[in-house]
Amino acid sequence: MNPAGAYDALLARVLPQARDQRTWEPSDGPLPALFVSHGAPPTLDDARWLDDLFAWGQSMPKPRAIVVVSAHWENAPAALSGTDAGTPLYYDFGGFHPRYYTLPYATPDATDLAHRVAGVLGSTSPVHQFVDRGLDHGAFIPLMAMYPAADVPVVQLSMPSLDPQALLALGQKLRGLRDEGILVIGSGFMTHSFAAMRDPGLAGYNTAFDEWAADTIGRGDVDALADYRAKAPGAHIAHPTADHYVPLLLTMGAATDPATATSHIDRMVFGNSIRSIRVH
Repeated sequence: MNPAGAYDALLARVLPQARDQRTWEPSDGPLPALFVSHGAPPTLDDARWLDDLFAWGQSMPKPRAIVVVSAHWENAPAALSGTDAGTPLYYDFGGFHPRYYTLPYATPDATDLAHRVAGVLGSTSPVHQFVDRGLDHGAFIPLMAMYPAADVPVVQLSMPSLDPQALLALGQKLRGLRDEGILVIGSGFMTHSFAAMRDPGLAGYNTAFDEWAADTIGRGDVDALADYRAKAPGAHIAHPTADHYVPLLLTMGAATDPATATSHIDRMVFGNSIRSIRVH
């Protein structure tokens, strides 16, 4: 197998279309907020997943910029990734073929975007600026498929806490950016269970959690989503740690109306749900 061969095929097929995608204009209205189940390097070998992500990106105007909060970066106070054009990626994974550590995603300068994000977080919430920390795989893996031309400025914002309410509040602060053509993305995984990957007998826990999440998201019940440990069936298996779940609260906080959420990717991969949602 050619590592990232499906990604190579995607680029060969869609790059002209990606470059020509119409850019957001104010008359388009606010962009949605997204929750993306981001996958790991093998996502770049999954042609269906890549096609789904690309089609999702094409279903909206091309954003003027992207702010992404990934499950893989917790830092307090809130911090921003490097903003220079072509800041090297942060390959925060191990045990994969060497090619995955050389794939580029060289996005444009994001200095203005970082200043805008720091501004909306306010003077009471100091933001640390990392110079050399590039996007981690929770950010760059899905974006490589959604915006393969790498022509949209991107900044990654850390999670200052794994508390659901803290992520909800962070999303609320970012909500207004959507009016400016900035796409707000929470990047996690609808279920994130290595135990279920190893033991198919545990798959029912992930299915139960995913069905609960789909129903609760569809009703816009943010309080229940925040109280998932007590409310969701199978939570102890689906999310033994909070890091891949709480970006969902970031997305719901950034929404104007949480009840508008719809699923745009909905299937199981390696026993885990990759449900990904869009909300206005």
